[in-house]
Amino acid sequence: MSDTERFDSKAATWDEDASRVALATSVADEIARHIRLSPSDAVLDFGCGTGLLSLAVRPRVGSVTGADTSAGMLQVFEQKIRAQHIGSVTPYLIDATRPLAAAGRFDLITSSMALHHVRDVPALFAEFRALLRDGGHVALADLDTEDGTFHTPDVKDVHHLGFDRASLRTLLAEAGFEDVRDTTAFTHRRHGREFPVFLISGRAATR
Repeated sequence: MSDTERFDSKAATWDEDASRVALATSVADEIARHIRLSPSDAVLDFGCGTGLLSLAVRPRVGSVTGADTSAGMLQVFEQKIRAQHIGSVTPYLIDATRPLAAAGRFDLITSSMALHHVRDVPALFAEFRALLRDGGHVALADLDTEDGTFHTPDVKDVHHLGFDRASLRTLLAEAGFEDVRDTTAFTHRRHGREFPVFLISGRAATR
């Protein structure tokens, strides 16, 4: 089963995990603490899944584009948008005909628990910088380095066992971000253990 197929198959029940909902709320709150959000901000939520973080951020900004490679996840996201009558939220399917680079221009790019599924993180950070207006921000949440026990053995689409925060700060600086900082946004409790989730943010330097 491919990465996309696995997420498609889990989409219908994704939001039933209370820890995922709590994570999205905590990450959105931390973003608001560290970045001055504006009602005019256009936001891209990368790897948005069913839109948990997208919808948690939406009341504080102008618009949100939720981008993902899973059509199944985006279908659930669209259902929530319609059911809750939420405006200025756009699901965006990333595929061969609609690459991330064509999603538009943004003031803020967010992401939660998606980076560890990305093979080439430096290339993604460069793409984020290209999508941001000068002075825009990234705010990215993911796991601290872990020993591979966060995911169950059947999950095969994990390319990084969490991240070293210092290494990510360096990668963001190399991609054209400044004022890069990190904080702990949430702690997942699984298998009788604690797995910290960081939020790392930075501002797109003027070119």
